[in-house]
Amino acid sequence: MRKAVPVTIDSEQEAQLKRITRSGTSAQRLVERAMVILLASEGRTNEQIGAALGITRQKAGRWRDRFAADGMAGILQDKPGRGRKPVITAKQKKAVVRRTIEQVPAGQTHWSTRTMAKASGLGATTIRGIWRDHGLKPHLARTFKVSNDPNFVSKLEDIVGLYLNAPEHALVLSCDEKSQVQALDRTQPGLPLKKGRAATYTHDYKRNGTTTLFAALNVADGTVISTCQPRHRHQEWLKFLKLIDASTPPDKELHLIVDNYATHKHAKVQAWLKRHPRFHIHFTPTSASWLNMIERFFRDITEKRLRRGVFHSVPDLIEAIEAYVAAYNQSPSPFVWTAKAADILAKVTRAREKLNTLHQ
Repeated sequence: MRKAVPVTIDSEQEAQLKRITRSGTSAQRLVERAMVILLASEGRTNEQIGAALGITRQKAGRWRDRFAADGMAGILQDKPGRGRKPVITAKQKKAVVRRTIEQVPAGQTHWSTRTMAKASGLGATTIRGIWRDHGLKPHLARTFKVSNDPNFVSKLEDIVGLYLNAPEHALVLSCDEKSQVQALDRTQPGLPLKKGRAATYTHDYKRNGTTTLFAALNVADGTVISTCQPRHRHQEWLKFLKLIDASTPPDKELHLIVDNYATHKHAKVQAWLKRHPRFHIHFTPTSASWLNMIERFFRDITEKRLRRGVFHSVPDLIEAIEAYVAAYNQSPSPFVWTAKAADILAKVTRAREKLNTLHQ
């Protein structure tokens, strides 16, 4: 019997092979080949490798020989001429990708697998595979708006600086109001969650009034100061500022991150702030509310408490909001800001350049 070729791998090759075996997206054939090489490097025979992996010793020996001859390329790449010949040519795939990106079907806004299959003469399953391989998802669209604030850079650096390096002896509070929160009562009772069936609620509802949730998120520890008020004028904003003043240590400077809503800049608000110099207001750039961390909290309370809720009155709604905030503050989890100002600025700059190119 021919003696098996010894296999030796360096640390970089070992790390790459282990990444292949651990990845949930690696093709099964690559995982099998990587395991053969890892076991062979431990001094296992082809018979032992075959028994461990459930393959023949000949197959184990083939990948051992390929690795010994060609290194990592020997197992990562299939030899030309092996396997089923592709039915769809590269030219056809390129045409589908180009048409997906550059055109739309007549009278419609975007392609579906069926409309593209009909237009290209290929099967819907083939179209789906081409889109998947090229990362194309015509059925999805996301909203966006690039800020045109002339002071975008300075405001961006100011707010990200507060998140990443807060001033000493100060609290950084991300503040905003979630207006027009509706007390919705469903027209029929929903069905509870059970095995094999999702919970249900009716698509139609009865409106029982609204409230506005004012909230301030402590960036350091994740706690939230909140209150519900019937409206969101400057009078209600002043009441909320006074609540923040009463709910925080009096010896701490307060840095509030807010958006550009006119209420936050009202003359009476400015006068009150002058009388309370420990308050420092930091405005987000226009059309950049995503810079305000409190939006993450608003998203969570919407998903976890409001969207599926059933509220017979505004007091019911306020009670539910207050209960959620109280439970949240029992074990708060601060949101961690990781994006650097330079990275955000680079992304916005690219978006502006792309928009300018499209408008030319």
